[in-house]
Amino acid sequence: MPLILILRFLFSLLSFAILGAAGYFLWRWYNGTVVIDADGVVHRIREDWTLWLGIAGLAWSFIGGLLLKPVLAKRDVRLLKPAETSEVRTLESPTGSSLHVEAHGPTGAPVIILTHGWGLDSTIWGYTIEDLRTRFRVIAWDLPGLGRSKGKIALETFAADLRSVIGEAGGKVVLVGHSIGGMTIQTLVRDDPAFVERRVAGIVLLNTTYTNPLRTMILSPLLRALRWPLIEPLLWLVIPLQPLAWLSAWQSYLSGSAHVANRIGFGNHVTRSQLNAVTLLGTRNSPAAQARGNLAMFRWDATAALSQTKVPVLVVGGQVDIVTKPEASRTIGESAVAARTLIVDEVNHMGFLERYETYNAAIDKFAVEVFAPGVRGG
Repeated sequence: MPLILILRFLFSLLSFAILGAAGYFLWRWYNGTVVIDADGVVHRIREDWTLWLGIAGLAWSFIGGLLLKPVLAKRDVRLLKPAETSEVRTLESPTGSSLHVEAHGPTGAPVIILTHGWGLDSTIWGYTIEDLRTRFRVIAWDLPGLGRSKGKIALETFAADLRSVIGEAGGKVVLVGHSIGGMTIQTLVRDDPAFVERRVAGIVLLNTTYTNPLRTMILSPLLRALRWPLIEPLLWLVIPLQPLAWLSAWQSYLSGSAHVANRIGFGNHVTRSQLNAVTLLGTRNSPAAQARGNLAMFRWDATAALSQTKVPVLVVGGQVDIVTKPEASRTIGESAVAARTLIVDEVNHMGFLERYETYNAAIDKFAVEVFAPGVRGG
């Protein structure tokens, strides 16, 4: 989402400043001060404090993340890790996309399809897959440009690719989408409501919005004012300068500044493995792809798309979500024909991780209801 990307950029500047200052103090120590004594002998005097300050800055630039993670997040009760994969395949979509798709759980069980948020990939669904795979067939896929999928980066393309994933699943499915994943689902409803009526039993939207996310996040007036003079030019600049942007991203990851930026997308329940997983994926995925995705979101709108379908909808938002404010979740719920809205207390944009028990229980209950009587007891 744009806000996190902007924060990562700002904190990367701070990280580079610390690295630059470390280099300056090491250079200053190495050169020292040249002094000629009374006998004409030249001495080079070096101040030890500049050496130690330079070493400290250099160390912070490359291992600061190890020191910051225990401060920024709680100890894990349950580690977030990629789910053990049952089946993996590459799906060639009519859009030209090459999609990485994973399937978990019993063949023949009701199907749930998970679509992740921007800057992430399907591995982020570790908790959700493990909690739902016993009685559902859980399919997770990578959006084009992220993870192991390739293709055009546009919401309309994502929606068409999701249509292909649904087509391969067979029977009716429940769609679950976080952030841009939820936007992708709404785009599919907007563009092909008849297909959704035929093939979708239910829709779950997690911490998402219905329009340009700059309109539904905190500091919206300021960010919209900065869109054309600052934000868009920076995003366009990232694309040709991807090697430099990637170098900056990894340096920020090592220094911990990227963790600080991503911490802002969590509430008080975040654990170390959750914070590191989100930060690592945002670092590993292509900066150019992430920039293109954010630019695509600025030009997107699916206001009232869910009014075109009678498919049941569950909208889950976070009480303290600063990236897609809870008002956006309520607006989506109010626009849908058959929807219920759940706002989870003390949860920010990554609520499906930090309060995974609440989110997964809500998804499970909703899926049981819309699939009944096709679900075996768990």
